[in-house]
Amino acid sequence: MALNITGSNPSRQHVYEVTELNKKIKRLLEENFPFIWVSGEISNIRTPSSGHCYFTLKDANSQISAVMFRAQAGSLKFKPEDGLSIIGLGRISVYEPRGSYQIIFEYLEPKGVGGLQIAFEKLKQRLSDEGLFDAQHKMSIPVMPKKISIVTSPTGAAIRDFIKVAQRRFPNLPLEVVPVSVQGDRAPGEIIHAIRMLNKMGTTDLIVLARGGGSIEDLCAFNDEQVARTVFASSIPIISAVGHETDFTIADFVADLRAPTPSAAAEIAVPSKHELKNQINNTNQKLYKTFNSYLKLLSNHLNGLCSRIIHPRRRLQDMRMRLDDYSIRLLYLMSNTLRRRSEGTTFRHNMLMQISPTKTVVSMQKHVTTLQDALVIHMHHFIREGQNSISRQVSMLDALNPMAILQRGYSITRTMPDRSVVRNAKKVTINQQLEILLGRGKLAVSVVDKTNEAE
Repeated sequence: MALNITGSNPSRQHVYEVTELNKKIKRLLEENFPFIWVSGEISNIRTPSSGHCYFTLKDANSQISAVMFRAQAGSLKFKPEDGLSIIGLGRISVYEPRGSYQIIFEYLEPKGVGGLQIAFEKLKQRLSDEGLFDAQHKMSIPVMPKKISIVTSPTGAAIRDFIKVAQRRFPNLPLEVVPVSVQGDRAPGEIIHAIRMLNKMGTTDLIVLARGGGSIEDLCAFNDEQVARTVFASSIPIISAVGHETDFTIADFVADLRAPTPSAAAEIAVPSKHELKNQINNTNQKLYKTFNSYLKLLSNHLNGLCSRIIHPRRRLQDMRMRLDDYSIRLLYLMSNTLRRRSEGTTFRHNMLMQISPTKTVVSMQKHVTTLQDALVIHMHHFIREGQNSISRQVSMLDALNPMAILQRGYSITRTMPDRSVVRNAKKVTINQQLEILLGRGKLAVSVVDKTNEAE
């Protein structure tokens, strides 16, 4: 069928701008679908640096764009992933710049298994991987605590059950109730504050986390990650008694000991006074019997020693006789030793007198005198020979001294200025300056004429 538009008048029709049309569509969708529940499968999920979560929600036949802003995404108890089926509460909106519509989610939970259970399992696995559940980190529970602090609601059945059992087992054991909320948004913070306060004060020996049973939503405060880390960091041992025997929380795994119920925690933490008295009585009886047996054994041993001991008077007499004997023997040994040493001294004196060095000294003195006289004579003879030798050498030097020859009328002629001795007339020239050495003094002359030997 053909659409006849020839008769229509555009001036009578409203023409929408694109922006105006998108705004109208957005208003219609948001007014008609303010908040709706939608289920589907997550696909193509992405989280940019802004922290907003963008994904596509689809079923077998269709799909729709979806977004969850950072504030809402940060409060999720599970991590959205591709292929996960979810149920969510959101509102329909239109993104005007693109003209596309999408659903903006305010709340999400996994479809089928509850979101809290998913969050519980994931947190349990992560803390287990970090080693917070390892037995090596768990402290032993004190056998006889001086004081027990129960962190719980002061009006709940858990504290009544604990006190009832504790009073039955040990009536005068000090108990301290630290009141906290065990359910609701404030519960995790109050539990953390209570544990840290008890650790800071250090006045208690044992902490018990107690709460009655409930659903996983009721117990979520004890599945909080920060509560678990605070329990792990406590320097005081902690017993977790949360819920019924079939209930398990993260605090149960991190605590030093898990009790199935608050009453069981009291049975574990509080010793039985009656049993302790019986143990003390039994121990006293055993100690009495042991000491009696030991005393009898010591008495028999003492009697045996006494029968073998000699009377001190007899031992004293024996010691006196032995002392007299030792005194006589000592005097004899001393006298004999002195006599032998006196004889030895006399013998050595006589030997020394025979080999006295006095005679040798007199003989050596005479020999020294003889040697001195011979040395003096030899020295005088050596000196005279030296003097005679020196006189002969002086006479020889005087005979060879050229100056002595000059005294007899001879002279020595030398050239000037190099002072070479002139031995041949050929070596000098007319007007050459000469120096003539005489026996006394010297003359400076100039060559006026010369005659060679051949002439």
